[in-house]
Parts: sequence; structure tokens; C-alpha cells
Amino acid sequence: MSLRILYGGTFDPVHAGHLAVARAARDTFGVPVHLLPAADPPHRGAPGASARDRADLLALALAGEPGLAVDERELHRPGPSWTVDTLRELRAEAGPETPLAWLLGADAFRGLPSWHEWPALAGLAHFIVAVRPGHETENLPAALEAACTGRWADSPLALAAAPAGRLFRLRLPPHPASATELRRRLAAGEATGDWLAPAVADEIARRGLYRAG
Repeated sequence: MSLRILYGGTFDPVHAGHLAVARAARDTFGVPVHLLPAADPPHRGAPGASARDRADLLALALAGEPGLAVDERELHRPGPSWTVDTLRELRAEAGPETPLAWLLGADAFRGLPSWHEWPALAGLAHFIVAVRPGHETENLPAALEAACTGRWADSPLALAAAPAGRLFRLRLPPHPASATELRRRLAAGEATGDWLAPAVADEIARRGLYRAG
């Protein structure tokens, strides 16, 4: 069965770094990537824009991008956007044998032990960890290191051979884009360079998002 890749995040707002990760996963594994904006992200403060606005911006950013699509399921589920709930829903839809993989950055992966019901995640999906220079996966928290032992795969093909439980490092070049810095620049009315797709930048301005005050 073909691997299904899910890329969850706040996307507040979606920027060039997010798109680079999604494209790299699509190209490395040769399958579509579905991006899931979190409606109520439990691991950070209130987003700078509503879930509806963030999902709309994400759709604009992905327009015309082959193999990349938005999945809005977390917008339609009440309560915190727990990844374990999303993966259980996806697993129920896909069946027990379909390979599923959750794509995330190395910093988010390092914080996995703080996630809701995190030990259950490996039984639901693989993890694809996007790694940039300076954000490696060494010196992980002890509980996470123990959970990762023997699970790292050297080849993307290993993830298609089992429904869940493997780990893969998706190595990427450096990229300066940061959602925190981007929100600061937008609030200050500063230039954002090439961090935003033109359609996204235009829609942010039209809706008056991320303005100070």
C-alpha cells in the first residue's frame, strides 16, 4: 500500500520554510503530502490568526502545487487539536495495514514527550523528522531516546513496508524563515522578503492579519 504523509502544524502563517519541508517529503517519498492546520494547538499560545484564516492562507500557498493539499479535519473537531486523536481518526479511515507517516520538524520532535498520549503515537504512524543544520536529533530527552532505539530507517522505502513505528530523518538545507520573526515583521509593517508566497502576502494585507494592536 502507498505511504500517506500528514504534515501537521499551526502554519501561523504558512511560509517558505513550511513549503520547503512539504516539497522535500513529497519528492523524497514520491507521494502526496497533506498539510493539517491545527485549530486549537495545545502546545503553544493562542495563534496570531484564526484557524479559518490560517487554513485559507495555507490553501492559497498550495494552489498549483502538485502533490500538496490541505486537510481541514482538525478545524471540524472540537477541543484541543491533539495529534493522537487525528492519527486515530486517520488510522480508522485507512485501515490497520496502510502506512501512515507524520511529518514534523526536529524541534517539535524533540518535544514529543510533552505531547498528549505520546507513547501511543508510534503504534499509529511513522515519524518523518525534517532536520536542518543546527537542529539535529542527537541528545534527545532520555524517554524519547529510549523510544527511538532501533526505529531509525536509512531508506524511505522502509516506511512503506510497515504501517507504523519507524523514524526517518529528512535532511534539508538551512532556511531562515521563522513564523515568530515573520509575525513580528508583519506587526511592525516591515518587509517579509520571499518568506511569503505573493498570494498569501496579499491576502494577509487584505484581511488585516497580524497587525500590531
